[in-house]
Amino acid sequence: MAFEDVRKAFAGRAGEVAALDGVSLSVRRGEVFGVIGRSGAGKSTLVRLINRLERPTGGRVLVGGEDVGALDAAGLRTLRRRIGMIFQHFGLLSSKTVADNVAYPLKLEGKLSRREVGSRVAELLARVGLSDHARKYPAQLSGGQKQRVGIARALATRPDILLCDEATSALDPETTREILQLVAGLNRELGLTVVLITHEMEVVRQVCDRVAVLDAGRLAETGPVADVFLAPQHPTTRALVSEAEHLEDEAADLSAASGRIVRLTYRGEAAYRPLLGQVARETGVDFSILSGRVARIKDTPYGQLTLSLEGGDVDGALARFRAADVQVEAVR
Repeated sequence: MAFEDVRKAFAGRAGEVAALDGVSLSVRRGEVFGVIGRSGAGKSTLVRLINRLERPTGGRVLVGGEDVGALDAAGLRTLRRRIGMIFQHFGLLSSKTVADNVAYPLKLEGKLSRREVGSRVAELLARVGLSDHARKYPAQLSGGQKQRVGIARALATRPDILLCDEATSALDPETTREILQLVAGLNRELGLTVVLITHEMEVVRQVCDRVAVLDAGRLAETGPVADVFLAPQHPTTRALVSEAEHLEDEAADLSAASGRIVRLTYRGEAAYRPLLGQVARETGVDFSILSGRVARIKDTPYGQLTLSLEGGDVDGALARFRAADVQVEAVR
């Protein structure tokens, strides 16, 4: 999947308003690709171009090498069978049961018998953990259960692409984790390509392989999540990471610290090595740990420490950290 210099404008009171302005990026088959940005950045517009719920004003959107904007009605129907979509507010039919909501796209497609539809619905409800809820109506379900119905419905036609438009933003943190684990499992087990739209860095960190950051309709930066999250280059990305990690609060707490202040970032197994003590002994540097965290970005462990360094050979200590493939950022 690829976006080539994609532009999308909408009519506004004062003329055209650009929702997307020259966006070029690619999504690899079988990956979980995140698109993040603040409200109004163009995230939802971007995802709606993939199944042509919106048509680009300029540029091309390619899915499987085909220009989505050039498809005729038959080609568009074929494309949309390959693409499932789940929504922020679930989009379920309130007058239909859970089973009927999941069956709806299969009945529209009209290719399966009633027995085959029933079998497929039962299979999907089992996959999302809702076998006992088939005869309930959406109003009888929790938010997480409604989203599971939405996921089952999105999988009904056996798509190879799953679009998630703010699929967890209406859910509480625990339910969000459950839904993200479900999406990650579907990615692994079915080989689905997942495009996940969100404004939450934590969602990207948990499940995405790569990420694109949008800022006012433009592509700010893109790359592997670990690179973008741990070494953000664009001011918008740095602000999103800073807010997610509460680094603004940390910066305010450093005023009383003495010495040179640096932030060290370790990745992979280096996060568990006793490097700090070794370097301190070798260089005679005294250190204070001002803040720190050890966590994971999807399957990659990482650690971040903010230190004050005094005495001894501080420059030598920093050189040793860099030689050990530790990212060193001067804070003060």
